[in-house]
Amino acid sequence: MVELGAGKKASGPLRFDEVIGQAEFKDALLAVAASDGLSGLLVQGEKGTAKSTTVRALADLLPEQRAIADCPYGCPPDERAARCVDCRDRADPPTETRPVSLVTLPLGATRDRVVGTLSVEDALDGHSEFEPGLLARANRGILYVDEVNLLDDHLVDVLLDAAAGGVNRVERDGVSHEHPANFTLIGTMNPEEGELRPQLRDRFDLQTTVTACDALDDRVAIVDRVLGRESGTEAPRDGRWSDAGERLQRARKLLAEDEVALPDEFVALAAEVARDAGVDGHRADIAIARTALALAALDGRSGVIETDIERAARLALPHRLASRPFDDTPSTEEILDDHFDTGEEGDGEDSSDAEESSGESDASDANGDEETDSPDSGDWDGNSTPSDDGTSQEHGADSNGQAAADSDGPPTGAGNGDGSDDGDQQSEDQREQDQETPLLPGQARADVGEATQPAMALDDVTADIESARSGSRVGTAATADNEGPRRRTRAADDRDRVDAAASVRAAARAGRDEVTTRDLRASVRSGSGGALVTFVVDASASMRPAMCDAKGVVMELLTDAYQHRDEVAFVTFAGEGADVLLPPTDSVSLAARHLKELPTGDRTPLAEGLRTAEDVISRADPAASVTVVVTDGRANGAGESPVSAVRAAGTELASVTDELLVVDASPDSRAGVTDMLVNATDARRVGLDALAADSVDALAGAAHE
Repeated sequence: MVELGAGKKASGPLRFDEVIGQAEFKDALLAVAASDGLSGLLVQGEKGTAKSTTVRALADLLPEQRAIADCPYGCPPDERAARCVDCRDRADPPTETRPVSLVTLPLGATRDRVVGTLSVEDALDGHSEFEPGLLARANRGILYVDEVNLLDDHLVDVLLDAAAGGVNRVERDGVSHEHPANFTLIGTMNPEEGELRPQLRDRFDLQTTVTACDALDDRVAIVDRVLGRESGTEAPRDGRWSDAGERLQRARKLLAEDEVALPDEFVALAAEVARDAGVDGHRADIAIARTALALAALDGRSGVIETDIERAARLALPHRLASRPFDDTPSTEEILDDHFDTGEEGDGEDSSDAEESSGESDASDANGDEETDSPDSGDWDGNSTPSDDGTSQEHGADSNGQAAADSDGPPTGAGNGDGSDDGDQQSEDQREQDQETPLLPGQARADVGEATQPAMALDDVTADIESARSGSRVGTAATADNEGPRRRTRAADDRDRVDAAASVRAAARAGRDEVTTRDLRASVRSGSGGALVTFVVDASASMRPAMCDAKGVVMELLTDAYQHRDEVAFVTFAGEGADVLLPPTDSVSLAARHLKELPTGDRTPLAEGLRTAEDVISRADPAASVTVVVTDGRANGAGESPVSAVRAAGTELASVTDELLVVDASPDSRAGVTDMLVNATDARRVGLDALAADSVDALAGAAHE
C-alpha cells in the first residue's frame, strides 16, 4: 500500500473541462452523445494522448433518462416497441430516473460476460434464469472499448451482430434468450499496434485522430495540471467546456423535438462530398447529415449551416477513404478544399477549434490503456462506470511508454511520396503489359533475357502449400485442449478439464438438483493467437529483386491477418549490421509505410541478421513463430568467421522459432553457407521462385501444432 504524504491527496479522474486541447475529439464525443442516430466514434492516436481519460470524463456529462425500475435492460417506459419481451405487455410499470450508462468492455472479457448466460447461482437452486451481460447494461447507453483493434475476433463478431439489429440473441448451452441492445460504441486505438477489422470500422459513424500537442504552453499546462492534482490543488477549468453538460442536454432536447432544420442544399452538399470522396455505400452521407444536425444543436442553433457540414465531413470521412498498400491515403483536406472555402472561416469559434484540436491532453491516459491490458481482470470487470483511480491513470505513462520503446524498431523515412520504391520503378509502357498476371506490391518485373533462379525441390513444404490452398489452417480449429476463447461446450470425457459452470447449467436444464456424470461438460476453445512471421532478408545490392519478392509476400500475408491474427516483422541485413524495418504488426498501412524504401549495402552480415531476428522473436514472445531467411548464402562480415558465426546465430534462431524456411536466392546452390545453415538448423529450403504467401501461411499453420 502506498502511503500518501501529509500534503498529498488521492486524485480522482479528470473532468471534461480539465482536459487540455483536443477540441475536435471533444466535439465528436458530444455529438455521438447528443444524437441517438450516430452509431459510434473511433478515436485513433498514440499512447499518452488522453484518449481513455477524455472518454471517461464524458460519463459525468451524460444526462439522466427515464427507465423501468425493475428491468435489467433499462427499458424505456414511453416506447413500447423498444422494450424487452417481459416489459412489452406491462401497462403501468414502475419507473425511475438514472444517468445514461457508460459501460467498459475489457479486452479480456469472456463471451459469456459480454452476451450473458444462464445464471450459475440460480442453476444451483434448480432454476434456469438468464444472467444479463455487458451488452444488457449498455442498452440505451454507451459501450466503451479501449484498444478496440486488439479485441478478440469472437467478441468483434458479437458486437457486429448486436450493432446490426439492436438486439442481443443468445443461443448456446441450452440458453435461448434475446433482449434489446441499442448502444453507442466508442472505441480507442493506437494504429501502430494493428488495424481494425474493416467490418467493425464501418460500424463507427465518426472517427477522429488525437496527437500530442506541439505548443510549449500546452505541454507545460499538462505537467502543471498533473502535479497540481497530486498535491490536492484545484485544477483550473477550460471556460469553453465548462458548460458542456448543459450544451449536451439542450442538444438532446432539440434533436428529440426535431427543432433543428437541415436545408435541402446542405443535404445535397453532404451527398456530393461523400460521392466525390469515393467512399463505399451511403453510410458516410447519412453520418455527415446526422453529425451536422448534432453540431448545430450543440451550438444552440435551429438550423444547420455550411460550417456544420464541413466539420461533420472531417469526422465522417477519414476512416472510410479507401487506399491500397504503398498508395498514399486520399487526403480529407484536399476533398474538403474542393467543396468548402477553408481560407475564410465564417465563424471565429470554428477557427479556434481547428487550432485547439491539435492540442495535447493530460498524459494520464496511459493508465486507461493499462486497465484493460490484463486478461485476468476482464472476466470480472462488470462495472458500468469506469475506474475512478485517477492516480494510476497519471502514473501509468512511464511503463507504457517504455514498453512501446522496447518494441519499436528504428524509424524509417517517409519515402518519396509517390507510392513507388526507389530502384523499382517501371515505365508507363511496362505497366501496361501483362495485365493478366499483375505483380504483387513492390515486386520487380524481370527484363527480357534476365536470368531466372533454378527450380529447387520444395521438400516437405509442398504438402503444406496444398493444404493452405485448400483453405485449411492447422492450429486454428476449436478443440477442448486449446487455451483461448470458449466457443461452445460438449460432453466431457476422462481426459477433459471439466467446466464447472457449464456442468451445473446442464444439470439444471435436466431438472436435477445434483450434478451427475452425464452432466459434466468441457469447454471447446479456439486457438488463442496467431503466428509471428519474421522475414530476414539479404539487403545487398544484388538481392534487390529478392527483397521485392519478400515485400510482396509480406503485404499478401497481412491482407489475411484479420482472420488468423498473424503478425509480420521484416529484418534486413547489409553493410555493417542488421535493421528492423518493420516491427511485429498486422497493419497493412504500417507495413506499406515502413517498407516503402528498401535500403541496400555492400556487405552481407548474415549472422547479424539472424541474431536480430532472434531478438525480435524473443521480445514478441508469440504463440507460434515462423522465420523466413532470404539470402544467396555469400555471408561476409568484419571481425568474425562467417561460417562459424552463421552456424552459431542460426542455432540460436532455431531455438526460438517453430518453423524456419531458408529461401536460396543464389544461382549456384552449392555456393556460400546456405547448405551449412540448413543442416545446422534443420530448416526447410526452397528456391526464390517458390517464395509465396500460401507456402509461408502453411508454415504458420504448422507452427501452431
